[in-house]
Amino acid sequence: MPALDGVKVLDLSRVLAGPWCTQSLADLGAEVWKIESLSGDDTRTWSPPEIGGESTYFLCCNRTKSSIAIDLKQPEGQQLIRDLASKADVLVENFKLGTMERFGLGYDKLSALNPRLIYCAISGYGRTGPRRQEPGYDFAIQAESGLMSITGEVDGEPMKLGVAITDICAGMNATQSILAAIIARHTTGKGQFIDIALLDGAVALLANVASGYLATGKTPTRFGNAHPTVVPYQIFKTADTSIALAVGNDRQFSDLCKKVLDCPELATDERFKTNRSRGINREVLIPILEKHFLRFSTAEVIAALRSSEIPVGEVRDVPSALNSPEVVEREMVVKVSDRLHGELKLGGSPLALRGTPVAKPTAPPRLGEHTREVLQRVLNIGGGELAKLEASKTVFQSPRT
Repeated sequence: MPALDGVKVLDLSRVLAGPWCTQSLADLGAEVWKIESLSGDDTRTWSPPEIGGESTYFLCCNRTKSSIAIDLKQPEGQQLIRDLASKADVLVENFKLGTMERFGLGYDKLSALNPRLIYCAISGYGRTGPRRQEPGYDFAIQAESGLMSITGEVDGEPMKLGVAITDICAGMNATQSILAAIIARHTTGKGQFIDIALLDGAVALLANVASGYLATGKTPTRFGNAHPTVVPYQIFKTADTSIALAVGNDRQFSDLCKKVLDCPELATDERFKTNRSRGINREVLIPILEKHFLRFSTAEVIAALRSSEIPVGEVRDVPSALNSPEVVEREMVVKVSDRLHGELKLGGSPLALRGTPVAKPTAPPRLGEHTREVLQRVLNIGGGELAKLEASKTVFQSPRT
Protein backbone atom coordinates (compact mmCIF):
# COMPACT_ATOMS: atom_id res chain seq x y z
CA MET A 1 0.00 0.00 0.00
CA PRO A 2 1.39 3.46 -0.87
CA ALA A 3 2.60 5.56 2.07
CA LEU A 4 -0.02 8.31 1.70
CA ASP A 5 -3.00 6.05 1.08
CA GLY A 6 -6.06 7.81 2.53
CA VAL A 7 -4.52 11.29 2.48
CA LYS A 8 -6.64 13.81 0.55
CA VAL A 9 -5.04 16.78 -1.20
CA LEU A 10 -6.93 19.85 -2.39
CA ASP A 11 -4.77 21.21 -5.20
CA LEU A 12 -5.51 24.80 -6.20
CA SER A 13 -2.14 25.28 -7.89
CA ARG A 14 -1.30 25.55 -11.55
CA VAL A 15 1.63 25.68 -14.01
CA LEU A 16 4.59 23.75 -12.51
CA ALA A 17 5.79 24.22 -8.90
CA GLY A 18 2.50 23.36 -7.19
CA PRO A 19 1.48 20.64 -9.64
CA TRP A 20 4.95 19.06 -9.31
CA CYS A 21 4.43 18.89 -5.56
CA THR A 22 0.93 17.44 -5.77
CA GLN A 23 1.98 14.93 -8.43
CA SER A 24 4.63 13.67 -6.00
CA LEU A 25 1.97 13.35 -3.31
CA ALA A 26 -0.22 11.44 -5.79
CA ASP A 27 2.71 9.15 -6.58
CA LEU A 28 2.93 8.42 -2.86
CA GLY A 29 -0.72 7.40 -2.82
CA ALA A 30 -2.62 10.56 -1.91
CA GLU A 31 -5.96 11.30 -3.58
CA VAL A 32 -5.41 14.63 -5.35
CA TRP A 33 -8.34 16.86 -6.31
CA LYS A 34 -6.96 19.23 -8.92
CA ILE A 35 -9.15 22.33 -8.88
CA GLU A 36 -9.08 24.22 -12.19
CA SER A 37 -10.83 27.29 -13.49
CA LEU A 38 -13.41 26.67 -16.19
CA SER A 39 -10.72 27.55 -18.76
CA GLY A 40 -8.23 25.18 -17.15
CA ASP A 41 -4.65 25.18 -15.90
CA ASP A 42 -2.51 27.65 -17.89
CA THR A 43 -0.26 24.86 -19.14
CA ARG A 44 -3.13 23.16 -20.98
CA THR A 45 -2.50 25.79 -23.70
CA TRP A 46 1.32 25.70 -23.60
CA SER A 47 2.25 24.07 -26.89
CA PRO A 48 3.94 22.88 -29.02
CA PRO A 49 4.88 20.16 -28.39
CA GLU A 50 1.49 18.55 -28.16
CA ILE A 51 -0.24 15.25 -28.76
CA GLY A 52 -3.66 15.28 -30.35
CA GLY A 53 -3.95 18.97 -29.49
CA GLU A 54 -3.09 18.42 -25.82
CA SER A 55 -0.07 20.12 -24.24
CA THR A 56 2.75 17.80 -23.26
CA TYR A 57 3.79 20.41 -20.66
CA PHE A 58 0.54 19.76 -18.79
CA LEU A 59 1.13 16.02 -19.05
CA CYS A 60 4.51 16.25 -17.28
CA CYS A 61 3.15 17.20 -13.86
CA ASN A 62 -0.49 16.09 -13.59
CA ARG A 63 -0.58 12.30 -13.69
CA THR A 64 -2.67 10.39 -11.18
CA LYS A 65 -4.98 13.31 -10.30
CA SER A 66 -8.68 14.09 -10.55
CA SER A 67 -9.72 17.33 -12.28
CA ILE A 68 -12.63 19.36 -10.86
CA ALA A 69 -13.47 22.58 -12.73
CA ILE A 70 -14.85 25.27 -10.40
CA ASP A 71 -15.26 29.02 -10.87
CA LEU A 72 -13.70 30.46 -7.70
CA LYS A 73 -15.08 33.92 -8.46
CA GLN A 74 -18.60 32.76 -7.77
CA PRO A 75 -19.79 32.47 -4.14
CA GLU A 76 -21.12 28.98 -4.82
CA GLY A 77 -17.70 27.95 -6.14
CA GLN A 78 -15.98 29.35 -3.06
CA GLN A 79 -18.36 27.39 -0.86
CA LEU A 80 -17.51 24.20 -2.71
CA ILE A 81 -13.82 24.80 -1.94
CA ARG A 82 -14.61 25.39 1.73
CA ASP A 83 -16.57 22.15 1.80
CA LEU A 84 -13.73 20.23 0.12
CA ALA A 85 -11.17 21.83 2.46
CA SER A 86 -13.14 20.56 5.43
CA LYS A 87 -12.58 17.04 4.09
CA ALA A 88 -8.94 17.49 3.01
CA ASP A 89 -5.66 16.82 4.78
CA VAL A 90 -3.55 19.14 2.62
CA LEU A 91 -4.20 22.22 0.52
CA VAL A 92 -1.67 23.55 -2.01
CA GLU A 93 -2.08 26.92 -3.76
CA ASN A 94 0.12 29.35 -5.68
CA PHE A 95 -2.13 32.37 -6.09
CA LYS A 96 -0.82 35.90 -5.71
CA LEU A 97 -0.75 37.16 -2.12
CA GLY A 98 -4.24 38.14 -0.94
CA THR A 99 -6.20 36.31 -3.65
CA MET A 100 -7.26 33.39 -1.48
CA GLU A 101 -8.18 35.78 1.32
CA ARG A 102 -10.43 37.77 -1.05
CA PHE A 103 -12.18 34.52 -1.91
CA GLY A 104 -12.64 33.75 1.79
CA LEU A 105 -10.28 30.81 1.37
CA GLY A 106 -7.20 31.96 3.28
CA TYR A 107 -5.46 29.86 5.89
CA ASP A 108 -7.14 31.54 8.86
CA LYS A 109 -10.64 30.84 7.52
CA LEU A 110 -9.98 27.30 6.33
CA SER A 111 -8.00 26.22 9.41
CA ALA A 112 -10.94 27.35 11.55
CA LEU A 113 -13.13 24.93 9.57
CA ASN A 114 -10.51 22.17 9.62
CA PRO A 115 -7.80 22.55 12.28
CA ARG A 116 -5.95 19.51 10.87
CA LEU A 117 -5.54 21.14 7.46
CA ILE A 118 -1.96 21.55 6.21
CA TYR A 119 -1.98 24.64 4.01
CA CYS A 120 0.97 25.12 1.63
CA ALA A 121 1.33 28.42 -0.23
CA ILE A 122 3.91 28.56 -3.03
CA SER A 123 5.05 31.89 -4.45
CA GLY A 124 8.00 33.57 -6.12
CA TYR A 125 9.31 35.54 -3.14
CA GLY A 126 7.41 34.12 -0.17
CA ARG A 127 4.50 35.48 1.88
CA THR A 128 6.79 37.83 3.83
CA GLY A 129 9.44 40.32 2.74
CA PRO A 130 9.54 43.38 0.48
CA ARG A 131 8.58 41.55 -2.72
CA ARG A 132 5.81 39.34 -1.36
CA GLN A 133 3.23 40.96 -3.69
CA GLU A 134 5.15 40.15 -6.88
CA PRO A 135 4.50 37.10 -9.06
CA GLY A 136 7.48 34.81 -9.51
CA TYR A 137 8.65 33.22 -12.75
CA ASP A 138 11.43 30.67 -13.07
CA PHE A 139 13.49 32.65 -15.59
CA ALA A 140 13.57 35.73 -13.40
CA ILE A 141 14.26 33.66 -10.29
CA GLN A 142 17.16 31.86 -11.97
CA ALA A 143 18.60 35.27 -12.82
CA GLU A 144 18.04 36.87 -9.43
CA SER A 145 19.22 33.94 -7.35
CA GLY A 146 22.70 33.93 -8.88
CA LEU A 147 22.20 30.56 -10.61
CA MET A 148 22.54 32.05 -14.09
CA SER A 149 25.74 33.87 -13.13
CA ILE A 150 27.48 30.53 -12.54
CA THR A 151 25.94 28.73 -15.53
CA GLY A 152 27.21 28.99 -19.11
CA GLU A 153 30.50 29.28 -20.92
CA VAL A 154 33.35 31.09 -19.19
CA ASP A 155 33.31 34.00 -21.63
CA GLY A 156 29.64 33.71 -22.60
CA GLU A 157 26.37 35.15 -21.34
CA PRO A 158 24.80 33.94 -18.09
CA MET A 159 22.63 30.95 -18.99
CA LYS A 160 19.50 29.37 -17.57
CA LEU A 161 19.06 25.66 -17.11
CA GLY A 162 17.06 23.93 -19.85
CA VAL A 163 14.11 23.20 -17.54
CA ALA A 164 12.33 25.40 -15.00
CA ILE A 165 14.57 24.18 -12.21
CA THR A 166 13.44 26.72 -9.58
CA ASP A 167 9.81 25.63 -10.02
CA ILE A 168 10.76 21.97 -9.71
CA CYS A 169 12.94 22.71 -6.67
CA ALA A 170 10.05 24.62 -5.05
CA GLY A 171 7.76 21.66 -5.74
CA MET A 172 10.23 19.31 -4.07
CA ASN A 173 10.63 21.64 -1.08
CA ALA A 174 6.86 21.87 -0.77
CA THR A 175 6.57 18.07 -0.82
CA GLN A 176 9.22 17.68 1.89
CA SER A 177 7.54 20.32 4.05
CA ILE A 178 4.10 18.74 3.67
CA LEU A 179 5.41 15.30 4.61
CA ALA A 180 7.10 16.81 7.68
CA ALA A 181 3.83 18.56 8.61
CA ILE A 182 1.93 15.27 8.29
CA ILE A 183 4.39 13.66 10.71
CA ALA A 184 4.14 16.63 13.09
CA ARG A 185 0.34 16.41 13.01
CA HIS A 186 0.52 12.94 14.55
CA THR A 187 1.97 14.62 17.65
CA THR A 188 0.13 17.95 17.72
CA GLY A 189 -3.17 16.93 16.16
CA LYS A 190 -3.07 20.17 14.16
CA GLY A 191 -2.14 21.28 10.68
CA GLN A 192 -0.01 24.31 9.90
CA PHE A 193 0.81 26.97 7.32
CA ILE A 194 3.73 26.34 4.96
CA ASP A 195 5.36 29.23 3.06
CA ILE A 196 7.45 28.07 0.07
CA ALA A 197 9.32 30.60 -2.10
CA LEU A 198 10.96 29.87 -5.45
CA LEU A 199 13.73 32.32 -4.58
CA ASP A 200 14.51 30.55 -1.29
CA GLY A 201 14.92 27.23 -3.04
CA ALA A 202 17.01 28.72 -5.84
CA VAL A 203 19.39 30.39 -3.37
CA ALA A 204 19.70 27.09 -1.49
CA LEU A 205 20.69 25.43 -4.79
CA LEU A 206 23.85 27.53 -4.79
CA ALA A 207 25.13 25.05 -2.19
CA ASN A 208 28.95 24.94 -2.15
CA VAL A 209 29.17 28.02 -4.40
CA ALA A 210 27.32 30.05 -1.78
CA SER A 211 29.45 28.71 1.07
CA GLY A 212 32.60 29.53 -0.89
CA TYR A 213 31.54 33.14 -1.28
CA LEU A 214 30.32 33.46 2.30
CA ALA A 215 33.64 32.15 3.62
CA THR A 216 36.03 34.04 1.33
CA GLY A 217 34.13 37.05 -0.01
CA LYS A 218 35.24 36.15 -3.54
CA THR A 219 32.61 36.44 -6.28
CA PRO A 220 32.08 33.04 -7.97
CA THR A 221 32.52 32.87 -11.74
CA ARG A 222 31.40 30.56 -14.52
CA PHE A 223 33.42 27.48 -15.41
CA GLY A 224 31.33 26.23 -18.33
CA ASN A 225 31.12 22.45 -18.03
CA ALA A 226 34.05 22.37 -15.61
CA HIS A 227 33.85 22.25 -11.82
CA PRO A 228 34.99 25.23 -9.74
CA THR A 229 36.75 22.98 -7.20
CA VAL A 230 37.25 19.44 -8.55
CA VAL A 231 39.69 18.85 -11.45
CA PRO A 232 39.42 17.21 -13.96
CA TYR A 233 35.63 17.32 -13.91
CA GLN A 234 34.30 18.39 -17.31
CA ILE A 235 33.56 17.47 -20.93
CA PHE A 236 36.40 16.03 -23.00
CA LYS A 237 36.33 15.41 -26.74
CA THR A 238 37.30 11.96 -27.95
CA ALA A 239 38.23 10.82 -31.43
CA ASP A 240 34.54 10.59 -32.37
CA THR A 241 32.24 12.28 -29.79
CA SER A 242 32.54 13.50 -26.19
CA ILE A 243 32.46 12.21 -22.62
CA ALA A 244 31.62 13.73 -19.25
CA LEU A 245 34.50 12.88 -16.90
CA ALA A 246 34.14 13.27 -13.13
CA VAL A 247 37.41 12.55 -11.32
CA GLY A 248 36.46 12.93 -7.68
CA ASN A 249 39.66 12.08 -5.82
CA ASP A 250 43.41 11.59 -6.14
CA ARG A 251 43.20 7.81 -6.51
CA GLN A 252 40.92 8.21 -9.49
CA PHE A 253 43.28 10.74 -11.07
CA SER A 254 46.24 8.42 -10.61
CA ASP A 255 44.34 5.53 -12.22
CA LEU A 256 43.21 7.80 -15.05
CA CYS A 257 46.82 8.62 -15.90
CA LYS A 258 48.31 5.16 -15.34
CA LYS A 259 45.56 2.76 -16.45
CA VAL A 260 43.52 4.69 -19.01
CA LEU A 261 45.58 7.37 -20.74
CA ASP A 262 49.01 5.74 -20.38
CA CYS A 263 50.69 8.88 -19.08
CA PRO A 264 51.89 7.83 -15.59
CA GLU A 265 54.20 10.84 -15.32
CA LEU A 266 51.18 13.11 -14.81
CA ALA A 267 50.13 11.16 -11.72
CA THR A 268 53.43 11.89 -9.97
CA ASP A 269 53.85 15.47 -11.17
CA GLU A 270 53.77 17.73 -8.10
CA ARG A 271 51.57 20.17 -10.01
CA PHE A 272 48.83 17.55 -10.37
CA LYS A 273 49.19 15.01 -7.52
CA THR A 274 46.42 16.47 -5.35
CA ASN A 275 43.06 17.95 -6.20
CA ARG A 276 44.15 21.28 -4.74
CA SER A 277 47.24 21.39 -6.92
CA ARG A 278 45.22 20.34 -9.96
CA GLY A 279 42.76 23.14 -9.26
CA ILE A 280 45.55 25.68 -9.05
CA ASN A 281 47.19 24.37 -12.23
CA ARG A 282 44.08 23.48 -14.25
CA GLU A 283 45.12 25.77 -17.13
CA VAL A 284 48.25 23.61 -17.61
CA LEU A 285 46.68 20.21 -16.99
CA ILE A 286 43.50 20.37 -19.06
CA PRO A 287 45.16 20.95 -22.48
CA ILE A 288 47.44 17.97 -21.81
CA LEU A 289 44.51 15.72 -20.96
CA GLU A 290 42.57 16.96 -23.99
CA LYS A 291 45.32 15.74 -26.32
CA HIS A 292 45.39 12.32 -24.67
CA PHE A 293 41.61 11.80 -24.88
CA LEU A 294 41.66 12.50 -28.63
CA ARG A 295 43.64 9.28 -29.07
CA PHE A 296 40.62 7.15 -28.13
CA SER A 297 37.08 6.59 -29.33
CA THR A 298 34.29 7.25 -26.87
CA ALA A 299 33.51 3.53 -26.57
CA GLU A 300 37.15 2.69 -25.86
CA VAL A 301 37.73 5.33 -23.23
CA ILE A 302 34.41 4.75 -21.46
CA ALA A 303 35.16 1.02 -21.20
CA ALA A 304 38.60 1.74 -19.77
CA LEU A 305 37.31 4.34 -17.32
CA ARG A 306 34.52 2.12 -16.06
CA SER A 307 36.86 -0.84 -15.59
CA SER A 308 39.05 1.44 -13.47
CA GLU A 309 36.00 2.68 -11.50
CA ILE A 310 36.41 6.26 -12.64
CA PRO A 311 33.07 8.09 -13.02
CA VAL A 312 32.19 8.86 -16.63
CA GLY A 313 29.09 9.41 -18.70
CA GLU A 314 28.15 9.60 -22.33
CA VAL A 315 26.91 12.97 -23.52
CA ARG A 316 23.43 11.90 -24.61
CA ASP A 317 20.53 13.68 -26.22
CA VAL A 318 17.08 13.32 -24.64
CA PRO A 319 15.92 10.36 -26.79
CA SER A 320 19.12 8.45 -26.01
CA ALA A 321 18.71 9.12 -22.29
CA LEU A 322 15.04 8.11 -22.12
CA ASN A 323 15.65 4.93 -24.12
CA SER A 324 18.78 3.86 -22.25
CA PRO A 325 18.63 0.48 -20.47
CA GLU A 326 19.25 1.98 -17.04
CA VAL A 327 16.36 4.47 -17.40
CA VAL A 328 14.00 1.81 -18.78
CA GLU A 329 14.94 -0.67 -16.04
CA ARG A 330 14.23 1.89 -13.32
CA GLU A 331 10.78 2.60 -14.84
CA MET A 332 11.48 6.29 -15.33
CA VAL A 333 9.32 6.06 -18.45
CA VAL A 334 5.86 4.60 -17.88
CA LYS A 335 2.97 3.69 -20.15
CA VAL A 336 -0.57 4.52 -19.02
CA SER A 337 -3.94 3.79 -20.59
CA ASP A 338 -5.78 6.82 -21.94
CA ARG A 339 -9.30 6.96 -23.34
CA LEU A 340 -8.38 9.39 -26.14
CA HIS A 341 -4.90 8.29 -27.14
CA GLY A 342 -5.14 4.64 -26.17
CA GLU A 343 -1.77 4.79 -24.45
CA LEU A 344 0.51 7.56 -23.27
CA LYS A 345 4.19 7.50 -22.41
CA LEU A 346 4.97 9.66 -19.38
CA GLY A 347 7.87 10.34 -17.07
CA GLY A 348 7.87 8.00 -14.09
CA SER A 349 8.25 8.73 -10.39
CA PRO A 350 11.80 8.84 -8.99
CA LEU A 351 10.48 7.79 -5.57
CA ALA A 352 11.42 4.15 -4.97
CA LEU A 353 10.07 2.81 -1.67
CA ARG A 354 10.27 -0.96 -1.28
CA GLY A 355 7.84 -1.31 1.62
CA THR A 356 5.26 1.24 0.47
CA PRO A 357 5.65 1.44 -3.31
CA VAL A 358 4.32 4.39 -5.26
CA ALA A 359 0.82 4.29 -6.68
CA LYS A 360 0.23 2.92 -10.15
CA PRO A 361 0.18 6.00 -12.41
CA THR A 362 -2.91 7.06 -14.33
CA ALA A 363 -3.27 9.45 -17.25
CA PRO A 364 -3.42 13.21 -16.58
CA PRO A 365 -7.09 14.24 -16.50
CA ARG A 366 -9.06 16.29 -19.02
CA LEU A 367 -10.44 19.55 -17.71
CA GLY A 368 -13.32 18.83 -15.34
CA GLU A 369 -13.17 15.12 -16.05
CA HIS A 370 -13.97 14.19 -12.43
CA THR A 371 -16.14 17.13 -11.35
CA ARG A 372 -19.36 15.20 -10.87
CA GLU A 373 -17.75 12.07 -9.46
CA VAL A 374 -15.73 13.87 -6.76
CA LEU A 375 -18.48 16.31 -5.73
CA GLN A 376 -21.00 13.49 -5.48
CA ARG A 377 -18.71 11.09 -3.62
CA VAL A 378 -16.94 13.54 -1.29
CA LEU A 379 -19.66 16.16 -0.67
CA ASN A 380 -22.77 14.04 -1.30
CA ILE A 381 -24.09 16.57 -3.83
CA GLY A 382 -27.04 15.15 -5.70
CA GLY A 383 -27.67 15.13 -9.43
CA GLY A 384 -30.20 17.96 -9.33
CA GLU A 385 -27.89 20.32 -7.45
CA LEU A 386 -25.00 19.41 -9.74
CA ALA A 387 -27.15 20.24 -12.76
CA LYS A 388 -27.87 23.68 -11.28
CA LEU A 389 -24.18 24.29 -10.62
CA GLU A 390 -23.35 23.34 -14.19
CA ALA A 391 -26.15 25.50 -15.59
CA SER A 392 -24.90 28.54 -13.64
CA LYS A 393 -21.36 27.83 -14.87
CA THR A 394 -20.11 27.41 -11.34
CA VAL A 395 -18.66 24.03 -12.27
CA PHE A 396 -17.84 22.23 -15.50
CA GLN A 397 -17.86 18.52 -16.35
CA SER A 398 -15.97 17.47 -19.45
CA PRO A 399 -17.88 15.28 -21.87
CA ARG A 400 -16.78 11.64 -21.94
CA THR A 401 -15.31 11.01 -25.38
